[in-house]
Amino acid sequence: MNIEIVSIAKKEKSIYDPLYKDLIKMIGRFAKVTDTEIFPKDVAKAHTISPQASQAAYSKALEPYVGKEYCVMLHPDGKIIDSYEFSKLINDKIAIKFFIGGAYGFEDDFIKRSDAVVSLGKITMSHKIAKAVLLEQIYRGFSILSNHPYHK
Repeated sequence: MNIEIVSIAKKEKSIYDPLYKDLIKMIGRFAKVTDTEIFPKDVAKAHTISPQASQAAYSKALEPYVGKEYCVMLHPDGKIIDSYEFSKLINDKIAIKFFIGGAYGFEDDFIKRSDAVVSLGKITMSHKIAKAVLLEQIYRGFSILSNHPYHK
């Protein structure tokens, strides 16, 4: 299985990088993970204009990444699921893409292009932490599917 995480984020070193690396390595026995961070100049400019302009810039920047793969948008208004439901989300997929939007979220039209919209919870968290939580849930999901004791 191929998993790609596409996020609106500046490519910069982070204290979370070692955690991402460890989680991606753990997931590696089940799937190949690609982490794609994009933050074009249009997004930076749109942030100075309005939330709506920002969302439009996110859609434009993410558009080339929406393909035939199963697409999951992470969104605060998405469905809150537990780890077992998450494992069903990733089960039997050949390729899956997870999208993490920018600070202002996604446009409604962009969300409609997804196969699933999931929330990581009611709390607000930074994109860097959201990615760590997503990676951990991907590993936990595969652990559940393979009956590995990690998830217990």
